[in-house]
Amino acid sequence: MTQMVQFIAVLLAAFGMVSVGWLVLGALVLPGGCAGRIVIDARGDGEGLEQAVKAALWLERSGLWWGAVVIEDAGLSEAGAALARALAEETGVAFTGDAPDRV
Repeated sequence: MTQMVQFIAVLLAAFGMVSVGWLVLGALVLPGGCAGRIVIDARGDGEGLEQAVKAALWLERSGLWWGAVVIEDAGLSEAGAALARALAEETGVAFTGDAPDRV
């Protein structure tokens, strides 16, 4: 029984070491920072806007990407602009809104 416990402990330790090595390698390979940004063009009533913003923020939280997330008004209706403003306020992303040619 103790051999089985030792075997499992060794497997867990090996998995832990490989995981830590993978994280260190990932940190070395990824760029330290960038001046880039994700620009989400929002149109109409903002269909899919919330999902796009959440996906971009997930990339940022997971450490796969660093930079700013921007919602850009590319012809939003009043309801779409209200949604974009609410998302920007709730999530902390920038909203470059209020295009003059409101639908």
